[in-house]
Amino acid sequence: MNLATSFWTWFGAFLTFCIFSFLYKDNPFYKFAEHLFVGVSVGYSISISYHNVLYPDLIVPLFRNGELLNLVPLIFGLCYFTRFLPKVSWLVRLPMGLVLGFGAGAAIPAVIQASIIKQVQGAILTPDVFKRFDLTVWALISLIGVICTVTYFFFSRERGKVTKVMADLGIIFLMVGFGASFGYTVMARISLLIGRFQFLLRDWLGVIK
Repeated sequence: MNLATSFWTWFGAFLTFCIFSFLYKDNPFYKFAEHLFVGVSVGYSISISYHNVLYPDLIVPLFRNGELLNLVPLIFGLCYFTRFLPKVSWLVRLPMGLVLGFGAGAAIPAVIQASIIKQVQGAILTPDVFKRFDLTVWALISLIGVICTVTYFFFSRERGKVTKVMADLGIIFLMVGFGASFGYTVMARISLLIGRFQFLLRDWLGVIK
């Protein structure tokens, strides 16, 4: 065993145990680590936003280069702070509406391209698919899965015998998809847990290399 001598390593180990203490019950140590994490994250985000966005994209062009057009985003940005002034708090709707509108306009084409068009392209059987047996099998499974899943969400008409079987099969594909997503999430959390144990055993205690 080779204990770490760095103060920050010991402090990191202390914060790790503070977070793990929540497994027993909510306590002041966990709240301290939680508040510290949120505070540091917010402070870091503000610093990054200032140095990477606010200063080069607003302050320099407006106050050094005299580009008065940048007064528009400055005014819209200041409108966010009117939320703390009840008499003019309605002004916060202007930047929020602009951000939401722009975000929706930018996100909708991207979602259609990534989730709908790509899904349709992936479900189409092309001649190249039939050149390999394994590709053919997975292409057919993907096509059947898409059709059956869409059939499950089709509620405009009463289901017959065929559509009922297809809808039931669509439920199976949905459960497989949800299970894979949940498994991926759990795997990611387990990876974080392994990282914390590696920090404690290697960097703090020096038990492993």
